[in-house]
Amino acid sequence: VQLQASGGGLVQAGDSLRLSCACSRRTCSNNAVGWFRQAPGKEREFVATISWNGGITYYADSVKGRFTISRDNAKNTVFLQMNSLKFEDTAVYYCSAHPRSVAHSDGYRYWGEGTLVTVSS
Repeated sequence: VQLQASGGGLVQAGDSLRLSCACSRRTCSNNAVGWFRQAPGKEREFVATISWNGGITYYADSVKGRFTISRDNAKNTVFLQMNSLKFEDTAVYYCSAHPRSVAHSDGYRYWGEGTLVTVSS
């Protein structure tokens, strides 16, 4: 089981970032993949999810309209395009694979290392 998030960094409010999740074919090709985040002192929260073929996506209300999740199964990579970033988006972002091909916000089983996103106000 291998997932690795990357693409984080320090940006200003209003900027954009694209995160990538490299995922082994065995872990992700037939699985829903989600993005989660954990801000300092807070619990981990759901951000977005995408079904195995990219046909179904679902977002947390806090990011709806600003973030877009997508995937390229040929490259075993899931992306999170983050636009109009806000200070409150500051967190460590994780990607995770679900045991099923379509998922909502819970039940994720496989986790990788996160990537830090810092948004300055």
